[in-house]
Amino acid sequence: MNRYPLWKYLLIAAVVALGFIYASPNLHAPDPAIQISGQSGAMVMDQAVLDKAQARLDGADIDYFGATFDAKSALIRLRDGAQQLEAKSLIQKALGLDYVVALNLADNTPAALSSMGARPMKLGLDLSGGVHFLMQVDTESVIAKHLDTQFGEIKKALREEKIRYKRARVEGSELVFSFADAEVRDAAESLVRRDFRELVALTTTRGEGDQAYRLNLSLGELALREKIDYAVGQNLTTLRNRVNELGVSEPIVQRQGRDRIVVELPGVQDTAEAKRIIGKTANLEFRLEARPGTSSGREKFEFRDPTSREPSAWLEKNVVITGDQVTNASVGYDENGLPQVNISLDGGGGRAMHHATRRNIKRRLGVLFIESKARFESRINEQGESESVAVPYVDKKIISLATIQSALGVQFRITGLDNPAEAAELALLLRAGALAAPMHFVEERTIGPSLGAENIEVGLRSVQIGLGVVLLFMLVYFRVFGIFANLALLLNVVLVVAVMSILGATLTLPGIAGIVLTVGMAVDANVLIFSRIREELKNGQTIQGALQAGYDRAFVSIVDANLTTLIVAVILYAIGSGPVQGFAVTLSIGILTSMFTAIMGTRALTNLVYGGRDVKKLWI
Repeated sequence: MNRYPLWKYLLIAAVVALGFIYASPNLHAPDPAIQISGQSGAMVMDQAVLDKAQARLDGADIDYFGATFDAKSALIRLRDGAQQLEAKSLIQKALGLDYVVALNLADNTPAALSSMGARPMKLGLDLSGGVHFLMQVDTESVIAKHLDTQFGEIKKALREEKIRYKRARVEGSELVFSFADAEVRDAAESLVRRDFRELVALTTTRGEGDQAYRLNLSLGELALREKIDYAVGQNLTTLRNRVNELGVSEPIVQRQGRDRIVVELPGVQDTAEAKRIIGKTANLEFRLEARPGTSSGREKFEFRDPTSREPSAWLEKNVVITGDQVTNASVGYDENGLPQVNISLDGGGGRAMHHATRRNIKRRLGVLFIESKARFESRINEQGESESVAVPYVDKKIISLATIQSALGVQFRITGLDNPAEAAELALLLRAGALAAPMHFVEERTIGPSLGAENIEVGLRSVQIGLGVVLLFMLVYFRVFGIFANLALLLNVVLVVAVMSILGATLTLPGIAGIVLTVGMAVDANVLIFSRIREELKNGQTIQGALQAGYDRAFVSIVDANLTTLIVAVILYAIGSGPVQGFAVTLSIGILTSMFTAIMGTRALTNLVYGGRDVKKLWI
């Protein structure tokens, strides 16, 4: 009686062993590090890049070790975390803006554990920090792009209405049309007020001549605010999608002020990759190749196809579709084994593509890749000293120029990419969505504990004191069975940490509160069991019968209490966000592990010590 079959003991032993194995990486604190990667996924890292970065650190007397690199990135570990920001700045200036230099934490997990897939638990910003980005949305480019579109539409409308203008131009945030007389200008003003209601029209007269009568058009305040709100809102959605593609746990992506966005990534494993993907403003424009002999309405771009002898090509200014009309993108290979991106468009994009290509069969369609970059330029500061300043610019290149063989629809492909890594990156950016406006990093820093190191230290100390009091109480009140409960309690904490490490969950300060709550619930289960055993003994049950009845009859109450709490935790996770979700995750995991340790764990210990024996007295 009160004996487990061998397989149950082996199962419990296996769970305990796995728990300690997958929890142990958390004993090895990561090293502060600097990670270097290319702006493009196609860039290859080599020893020369690493040597250049190390030479810059040597010159600044920054202590580092363990510098390594592979084809995609390089990693330099630092002795002192306080030197991370200085090291990052020095390396960035040494390598230039073709490389992404990011702050990181280098894993210290022993090779034996790593080979088993064991990794340390991720810690949230409020415990060990993470990466904080503050990004500026270039709203001026949004307005300029919209005005440029309106400029073309208004000129087209004036031509259709046979309203002749002498000159048309864009002056800053205004569209200026000049007319020969007031009557024609007034007719143009009436057309604009009727068909372009978001524009504010202002008529002026400057001297005499065939361009004296002017119509100045600008965006109204309401339309201006709507365009900016749309751009920032679209970028928020896109950034959240990109963060999801990176697999970051419990990120924060939120608007700050009128045109800034805050991105906080706790516990990321590859901050360089995160910065490159999040910060990249990449989009596509599909344009027809300009016909030979035309000089207006066309633009010249670099054509980077290595198989072509053409270093550049002319494209029409009119855009057929853009990357924000892409609904899905995946990597594939063409008939020659070269990488390609398979594109799916939304309904509007498909109709526009079909309409443009069916009338232009045998003409070439260009795919223009637009990317926001930055370069260092020398500037004179207020002190009269020369300094290097990162200046943003837009890089536009043709990545594909293929002849249209038949009308295209909602699905087609992009070829002409350099390698699979570049194709995968382009597909990721297109899946995540195009940014409505370029963005620039205006701040990047590591985040310490949001509540302060002192508050965290006090919080952890209170957890330790509380746990110690519980362990002491159980030992004094239940004696030998208190030892069983305490061992199960400690195992429960180990299992919670192990499961969170396996799942890649992020531990936050509210998450610690969830662990403390599960500790109490685990003890509560043992209190129910041991109290039931005492009652059975008082009612005249034999020792073996009391042990059996104590575990069996308390089981339903324990499951009922834990199940209702688990339901609440699931609801909290579903409707909550950030810290609330962190609490719900640890609470859910703790409930499940505590049921295992409090019921099966203590039962196994009880059976090993008392099962199958003629016991005269229980120390309970």
